[in-house]
Amino acid sequence: MAKNDTKKRDGREGNGATIGYEAQLWQMADALRGSMDAAEYKHVVLGLIFLKYISDAFEEQHARLEAERDQGADPEDPDEYRAVNIFWVPPEARWAHLKAQARQSTIGQLVDDAMAGIERDNPALKGVLPKDYARPALDKQRLGQLIDMISDIKVGDEASRTKDVLGRVYEYFLSQFASREGKKGGEFYTPRCVVKLLVEMLEPYRGRVYDPCCGSSGMFVQSVEFIRAHANGNGNGGKAKADISIYGQESNYTTWRLAKMNLAIRGIDGQIAHGDTFHNDRFPDLKADFILANPPFNVSDWGGERLRIDARWQYGVPPAGNANFAWVQHIVHHLAPAGVAGFVLANGSMSSNQSGEGEIRKNLIEADLVDCMVALPGQLFYSTQIPACLWFLARDRSSSTTGAAKAAPGGKFRDRRGEILFIDARKLGRMVDRTHRELTDEDIARIATTYHAWRGEKEAGGYADVPGFCKSATLEEIRKHGHVLTPGRYVGAEAVEDDGEPFEEKMKRLVAQLREQQAEALRLDAAIAANLKELGF
Repeated sequence: MAKNDTKKRDGREGNGATIGYEAQLWQMADALRGSMDAAEYKHVVLGLIFLKYISDAFEEQHARLEAERDQGADPEDPDEYRAVNIFWVPPEARWAHLKAQARQSTIGQLVDDAMAGIERDNPALKGVLPKDYARPALDKQRLGQLIDMISDIKVGDEASRTKDVLGRVYEYFLSQFASREGKKGGEFYTPRCVVKLLVEMLEPYRGRVYDPCCGSSGMFVQSVEFIRAHANGNGNGGKAKADISIYGQESNYTTWRLAKMNLAIRGIDGQIAHGDTFHNDRFPDLKADFILANPPFNVSDWGGERLRIDARWQYGVPPAGNANFAWVQHIVHHLAPAGVAGFVLANGSMSSNQSGEGEIRKNLIEADLVDCMVALPGQLFYSTQIPACLWFLARDRSSSTTGAAKAAPGGKFRDRRGEILFIDARKLGRMVDRTHRELTDEDIARIATTYHAWRGEKEAGGYADVPGFCKSATLEEIRKHGHVLTPGRYVGAEAVEDDGEPFEEKMKRLVAQLREQQAEALRLDAAIAANLKELGF
């Protein structure tokens, strides 16, 4: 995240005199990490923050029920909490109890018991919470200090939930851990700006939303935030309930737990399954209206040699040494008749001809499934320096009427068959520290509005090709390029402003300038040679 950005953004500030709330909390927590590996410490910290969240929400409701005892309310009745979508917290898991024992040597076991008690009494969290705080390798003094630190923040009361305080803290911590873990951390965290761009382009207002490699559930969180934000813009106070059904799958068990917790802290219901998407598809019959995903790039050990015959490979058998086009075809397989998909892939997917990948890409294009391609700037991801792009697919490009289209004026998009929109966004974004870039809200709006205008959404205005940025190419043009989907091949060069100087005059001036520089270079060479001669060289 933008530690070095001194402009205020998303409620945070950079490393100026004041830093944001999330950054302050991160600095305190990181100081307590000591020599513990970031991958290990992540679950220690996020588990405690989650526990504080549900305890805050519980305590607020408990106080409310306590005040209503004379009206028959029972503060110790679990149903009083479940009725208002608040997790029941048993006595041994309440934060006040843990805080009182934070300096005791038994604090690790007490936290484990608290996690076990919450899972026991809340089936939706079964198998999700970390329960290894008692292990000898975890410094109990530091654990106690961490509990004391977290005790000073409110994250789960109603005011904090309205502002999504914990959601912001959680996301900030995920991004910081991803930055420190490098490739390993990036497996579960997709930068917020990339997720936001996918969501803004697809506009998942209603229907079934699916992510076959959901990581920490960022796609779902952003989808719900998008709906709430647009409801707010329509004067509904942001309280409209998201009319979407969420389906996700994640193969990494610890990441699956993060996904479940990330949805739970936002009060989002979703079916998040654990398992290998290729070899144990947990939603084999699902046809989704929207698919958003960030599959791991160029995976070579996906077990493709055991899946040479599969119903999903309608456009060609993906190579056993690279899962990119296995992900693409899995996504196509799960699209509803009018479904749309947006996902991240390595740039190689746009042009590779190795092991039959070019033939699969050609078949997808000729089947009229590819709607839009976006080339992304570098350095967006914590996990890799591999350049990335966005693919957008649509089952029905004649006048797709699912999801966002139903909410759009007229209820339909224009007929886009035989065309693909190419957007070259490589020059967009800003550096937020020495190694990471992010797309600004203005960048996201520019890309999304271009796509919406091209699709024919009336509120987005008219579409026009912009040299160096976007181009609506015909299928015939794409065939001439060998079915390569790299935007740079189509958008051309950015238009150069005419400075008003006549060409002949400019050439004379530039040639004269060049000759002056050449003469100066010769003079400097002679001076250097003379100096070296004086020194005896």
